[in-house]
Amino acid sequence: MHNKTAKKKTIGRLLKTMRKFYPVMLPVVVICIIFSAVVSSIPAVFMQNIIAIVEQSWQTGDWNAVASKILSLVALLVIFYVLSLLAGFAFNQLMAIITQGTLKKLREQMFNGMQRLPVKYFDTNNHGDIMSHYTNDIDTLRQMISQSFPQLLISAITVLTIFFIMIYYCIWLTLVVLIGVVIMILITKKIGGGSARYFFRQQTALGKVEGFIEEAMNGQKVIKVFCHEEESEADFNQLNDTLFAESEQANRYANILGPILNNIGNVLYALVAIVGGILLLSGAPNLSISGMAISISIAVPFLNMTKQFVGNINQVSNQVNAIVMGLAGTERIFNLMDEQPEQDDGYVTLVNAREENGIITECAQRTGMWAWKHPHQMDGTTTYTKLTGDVRLFDVDFEYETGKPVLHNISLYAKPGQKVAFVGATGAGKTTITNLLNRFYDIADGKIRYDGININKIRKHDLRRALGMVLQDTNLFTGTVMENIRYGKLDATDEECIAAAKLAGADDFITRLPDGYQTILTGNGASLSQGQRQLISIARAAVADPPVMILDEATSSIDTRTEAIVQRGMDALMQGRTVFVIAHRLSTVKNSNVIIVLDHGRIIERGNHQELLDQKGQYYQLYTGAFELE
Repeated sequence: MHNKTAKKKTIGRLLKTMRKFYPVMLPVVVICIIFSAVVSSIPAVFMQNIIAIVEQSWQTGDWNAVASKILSLVALLVIFYVLSLLAGFAFNQLMAIITQGTLKKLREQMFNGMQRLPVKYFDTNNHGDIMSHYTNDIDTLRQMISQSFPQLLISAITVLTIFFIMIYYCIWLTLVVLIGVVIMILITKKIGGGSARYFFRQQTALGKVEGFIEEAMNGQKVIKVFCHEEESEADFNQLNDTLFAESEQANRYANILGPILNNIGNVLYALVAIVGGILLLSGAPNLSISGMAISISIAVPFLNMTKQFVGNINQVSNQVNAIVMGLAGTERIFNLMDEQPEQDDGYVTLVNAREENGIITECAQRTGMWAWKHPHQMDGTTTYTKLTGDVRLFDVDFEYETGKPVLHNISLYAKPGQKVAFVGATGAGKTTITNLLNRFYDIADGKIRYDGININKIRKHDLRRALGMVLQDTNLFTGTVMENIRYGKLDATDEECIAAAKLAGADDFITRLPDGYQTILTGNGASLSQGQRQLISIARAAVADPPVMILDEATSSIDTRTEAIVQRGMDALMQGRTVFVIAHRLSTVKNSNVIIVLDHGRIIERGNHQELLDQKGQYYQLYTGAFELE
């Protein structure tokens, strides 16, 4: 938290958000807090009146009037205490719902908003820091909403009320009640032990939510490539609902403790007043501390007021640090929610189509043929272009940071069915080109056309449906092998998934797993080898059946023997598709139609394998071992 203005802004936004979520519950909670705080501060007034009546009757001897007045005051006090108990109980129960409900909704807003953030955000922000929004920051916010804010309000009102009463009476005294402390300790032990099992279930549910969030962040590119944002949100909301239910149950149980302890203290104060009256009636000596003519009806209540005043002052000071920490976490949460979502001004969409007599038309049913639906704003007409996988780059420049160009004047083409390979040292710009094809980033200058259409005009969701990607780092999600393959095409049948696995060469090892295609994978497929995980990734891309495939160093992290198996799967996947391949191992690009050698963002050589060898340039040096990639 940088300054007071930022603090006020964050507090105001948080309160506005809570009022939006709970427009009725929140005012009721505030009323209950105020009522409980005021009632907990006025026993001194009742005690003083009771003791004053006893003192007066001691002198007059009118005991019948004493009994009637005392019973009336005690009855009125009991009514106030019962109302205070009900208000405290209502406050704690409603606060459990408001706290967990607010956290649930904020988690949903953060996660759903995160699904719409550009890849650039995840490339430029530490994943662990992003995770802390859902763990540490949310936890500090929880403590602030459920404990610090209410306790601060209660303590402030209590201190203010007691202060005015003390000013009225102008005296200070202390009372220690051991029996009340013993009862409070016993109840705390009993209820605290009972709530432990519910908090354990809460933490288990929290672990599942955090695990899913981590998977989703690591797999953002896969989620976006296969347009799985809505399904990912639905899965998260289901886990989040479970966490909400478990957390609400745990906090409902635990929050019973507060009102019980508070009201035990209140009842104890009333008993002290009655006992003090009995002591006066029995001829007990004056208990004035100063030795002056101080009425017992004034001295005794102040034993409670002093204790309350000091205790609540301490509570106020104790909550300040917690609130500052909570506001810092809340500001970070709001900062994540305020991140700009990925912009998409595309209007060309991908539709099912059929072709008759050379004319392409849109079709409501799946035909196996796709076309780009291109509405023209100038004349209001709509044209359809068959999806073939023709990709061309014209004079493309790009920079991640202003003033630091990464690509310079890149021009190339890939006709349908061609295989284009990118070769070059780390940082040459190979992966950057593929990121531009997916529009994970937008180019600074130049044009990229897909089937003759500027990709800036194509809606990103549809563009990514027409592209498949197999990355160097595999991302498998918690679920069965079949579900991980089906991630590439959510409506794929089991037969289609198995056919894709066979095409990728994954069927052989999958059938040997304990439960075959129904084997549960966890921890990013930790029980599988790197090659097996990669084969599942290839099968996932195969079932999506896109006309254009991007293979980003898919074999660089596996051994040579496994590479041969994976390479066969990729060769099968590449048949009949436009393919862009990034590879350090030149053996995987020899059969490419064209090989493009990049150096510091510039194309320095291009041609097929034999042509580049004949040129005896950098590719020749790489292939013959005279030069190595870094």
